[in-house]
Amino acid sequence: MKRVSVMLIVLAVVFAFALPTHATLFLRGTDTNGNRLIYDDDLNITWYDYTNPANNWDNQMSWASGLTVDFSGTIYDDWRLPSTVDGPYVFGYDGTTTAGYNITSSEVGHLFYTELGNKGLFDTNGNYQPGWSLTKIGDFQNLQQLGWYVSGTEYSANPSNVWGFTLYEGVQFNLSKNQSVYAMAVRPGDVSTAVPEPATLLLLGSGLAGLAVCRKRLGRKQGRGGQPCGR
Repeated sequence: MKRVSVMLIVLAVVFAFALPTHATLFLRGTDTNGNRLIYDDDLNITWYDYTNPANNWDNQMSWASGLTVDFSGTIYDDWRLPSTVDGPYVFGYDGTTTAGYNITSSEVGHLFYTELGNKGLFDTNGNYQPGWSLTKIGDFQNLQQLGWYVSGTEYSANPSNVWGFTLYEGVQFNLSKNQSVYAMAVRPGDVSTAVPEPATLLLLGSGLAGLAVCRKRLGRKQGRGGQPCGR
C-alpha cells in the first residue's frame, strides 16, 4: 500500500504539470525541417509554424496543398490555408461581423484572439485599447507581425477577392487575390506523438487510484473472511 500511495502522489504531481492551464494549444514537436507543429484541440486542427514568403493567393494555395511534412516518421500531406466564414461584407468591432476587429470565426482570428490571447487595435465597443497587436505568440516562432495572412476562403460577393487577417492590428478584411500576402498552413486533426495526452494520464491515474482503494477494501474483507473486489 505504501508503494501505491507514493505512486499516486507522483502521478498527482505529473497531472499538475501535464494538464493545460490556459488555452488549448499543444506543442507536438518539430518536423525534419525544424518547424513546429502545434495542435489546437478547440478547432481540432494542427498549425504548421512556418510563414511562407509573401506571394499571390493562387501561389499560396498551391504551396499549402503541395506541402509535405515529415513528423516522427509520418508524412502529412493534407495541408491547406486557414479558413474564414464567408458572408456579405460588414465591418464592425464586436466580433459578429465578417470584417473588422475581434473576429474569432476565422481560424487565424481564433488563433490571434482566443488561443494566444492578443488584443486588436480596438475593443468590442470600437474604443482604442493599449497593448494591442501580436504581443503573445505562445509556442509559435515564425509568426509575422506585419503584413497580411491570406485564408483559403474566397469572398463570394467578389470572387476576385479573398479573406485575410493581419496580426499587427488584429483586423480581418477582404483582399485582392493578386495582392502579395503571407500564408500559414493547417491540417485537420492532431498529429502522432509519443507523449501521452493529459486525458490519457488522467485516465491512468484514475485507474491506479481505483486499484488502490480496491486493494485496501480487499485487505479489510479478507481479514473478515470476505470476498475480493469485483465479486
